[in-house]
Amino acid sequence: MREAVRVGRELEVEDNDVLLLTTGVFASKVRTETPEGVERDMAVSYLSRLAILRKTATRLGTDRIEQPSPPRVFIMGSPGWGEMGRVADLNSEHRYTAMSAHGNTLAGNEALVIAGHERFPGPTYFGLAPGVIRTGIRAELLGEGSAVHRMTETAIGLLAQTPAAYAHRLLPVLFASGLDGHNGAMFGYRGDPIHPSKGFDLGYAHLYLAESVALLD
Repeated sequence: MREAVRVGRELEVEDNDVLLLTTGVFASKVRTETPEGVERDMAVSYLSRLAILRKTATRLGTDRIEQPSPPRVFIMGSPGWGEMGRVADLNSEHRYTAMSAHGNTLAGNEALVIAGHERFPGPTYFGLAPGVIRTGIRAELLGEGSAVHRMTETAIGLLAQTPAAYAHRLLPVLFASGLDGHNGAMFGYRGDPIHPSKGFDLGYAHLYLAESVALLD
């Protein structure tokens, strides 16, 4: 978490149009922590982004020679999947399962998409839900190199789109002129608009971010 704060402080974003946040892991079977005592998936997949945005949001795009539209923040974290998280146990200290811990990160990222423009004003915020893609994100959960891990990733590789295919679909979305004025819009694995999670309104998003900032502090 200290490194995430440092990155946010030192990252040069003043002439950027877009900040794309994709860093993530998947919770392991047994709860693990960062040196600061934060559950690892929460730290890497969500709180690191929060820490970076706290230091970059007001600086993003401020030195662009041409500023036809506000700078944009895209947050990859599967918004719209119906995950509300456990706002009273963001650090998974009272009850731990890999799925519930990872669910806390999904909800946090959706909260950033919905309420980020008010909590960290300046940019316009958007959410990305790429779906299941063959990457290394499941290695810690399934055991890197294990038979289950290899079979799972092979099946995903056969049935789902590749990272390159998703990037090809996503790239035009990042710079589409029609996004102006649509803060909080979310996009699925084909790059098409999707709905937010049912019940995940602005008030709940602000509550989630407030508890998240308290944990980060």
